Amino acid sequence: MKGNQKDSSEKPIWDRSSSSTSIPGMWSLTRPGPKLMVWLICFIVFTYIIYMLKLVSTSRSCDDSTSLTTVSALSTNVSSNVSSLSTSLASRRREWEEEGEDTVVDKLTDLNHVVFGIAASSKLWKQRKEYIKIWYKPKHMRGYVWLDKEVRKSVSDDDDDEKLLPPVKISGGTASFPYTNKQGQRSALRISRIVSETLRLGPKNVRWFVMGDDDTVFVTDNLIRVLRKYDHEQMYYIGSLSESHLQNIFFSYGMAYGGGGFAISYPLAKALSKMQDRCIQRYPALYGSDDRMQACMAELGVPLTKELGFHQYDVYGNLFGLLAAHPVTPFVSMHHLDVVEPIFPNMTRVRALKKLTQPMKLDSAGLLQQSICYDKHKSWTISVSWGYAVQIFRGIFSPREMEMPSRTFLNWYKRADYTAYAFNTRPVSRNPCQKPFVFYMSSTKFDQQLNTTVSEYTIHRVSHPSCRWKMTNPAEINTIVVYKKPDPHLWERSPRRNCCRVLQTKRNNTLWINVGVCRAGEVTEVK
Repeated sequence: MKGNQKDSSEKPIWDRSSSSTSIPGMWSLTRPGPKLMVWLICFIVFTYIIYMLKLVSTSRSCDDSTSLTTVSALSTNVSSNVSSLSTSLASRRREWEEEGEDTVVDKLTDLNHVVFGIAASSKLWKQRKEYIKIWYKPKHMRGYVWLDKEVRKSVSDDDDDEKLLPPVKISGGTASFPYTNKQGQRSALRISRIVSETLRLGPKNVRWFVMGDDDTVFVTDNLIRVLRKYDHEQMYYIGSLSESHLQNIFFSYGMAYGGGGFAISYPLAKALSKMQDRCIQRYPALYGSDDRMQACMAELGVPLTKELGFHQYDVYGNLFGLLAAHPVTPFVSMHHLDVVEPIFPNMTRVRALKKLTQPMKLDSAGLLQQSICYDKHKSWTISVSWGYAVQIFRGIFSPREMEMPSRTFLNWYKRADYTAYAFNTRPVSRNPCQKPFVFYMSSTKFDQQLNTTVSEYTIHRVSHPSCRWKMTNPAEINTIVVYKKPDPHLWERSPRRNCCRVLQTKRNNTLWINVGVCRAGEVTEVK
């Protein structure tokens, strides 16, 4: 019994080492043969394939129609949506492009965005309104003339005045505001409120309010060029100082002089109108309207942004020195036209200013811009103030000297004191050989074939002292012809004075000059 148990317990345990010599056929009982394994694998694979085929066929029989319909509908919807989306995007893209073009146009400040406020006096209105007619264009501009009281129209008045001038308004009363300056006039109070009163009229689509006097002349194209540099949605107070150092000390070096004109952005004008009446109550001792305006700007915390093209011209006498050496900046305005001499000789003030509008129409950006060059063969220095005058000097003067205005004028206190100016000047030479020969602009036109302006300058015949220098006498020249291509984008580039070149000619009494943008490597020098 025990032996059987032992045999039975040890039965499943085989001695692999001796299995090969044990009972024949024992290997087939312990390990399946290769054929059996192959058949087993084939059976399992076949069964799996049959099962999967049955499963797929059953699923397709139930869902085939629904699935195909869904796929077809989905495909149709997708293609339809894609087509409609592409059409919508194309349409929207066209709208964006159109809106983009309109936006670019809208972003550029134009005269339509400017409203002028012109301070005028009823006593001087008859003569000074002629200055306004020179520059104001009712069909293209908006503005108002603010008088202290109504002016009766006389029989001699031009019937077209109403068509050529801005609408006339009467300033509001200022009796409630204190004024204690014994040297000034109460009219300063009403003039200081012109911007606020103009705003209250409710003009639409305004970006800038521009202030000026009835004896101020604006070059409006250049005014727009200056204003485009600034964001009209921000607070800006733009203008310039007096030419008189003493005036700037007495009033402020941070004040824009209203006669030369200044510009106030719409947001600043709106803020000013809300507080100005309270503000001017606090400054009864101030002299004029300009310093009251600047006092309110100080309370608002807005400083003066200086643009040198606004000209107060607090001087007496002849403006030639200032106009012949204008700084490298757009010429925007001029003032005190009743005080200074006519800018062209042998003309009335109004006629002389109208003459200046001829080159202004052809190339306003280049108006009065100075160019300096040399005639090396004749040892001449030539200064061109385009559209106004050309000067010829015997000898060689450096550009540093020539860009300083010559003192052909007196300061505001009628003294020949060169320290009284707020800029550098040079004396009129006492050397008889260095007295300039001046040629004033006589005509200007645009040549279609050459695509350039052609301006002629005729010598101003005055007596010249005798000179012993052995060089060609500029008095032999009767006419100077200047060629210059219009450059409306001049001030969109960095400021730089134009260059001029003397052209060779066989005519002994005519000088030909080309003015334009300096070429690469071109320098105003004599070698």
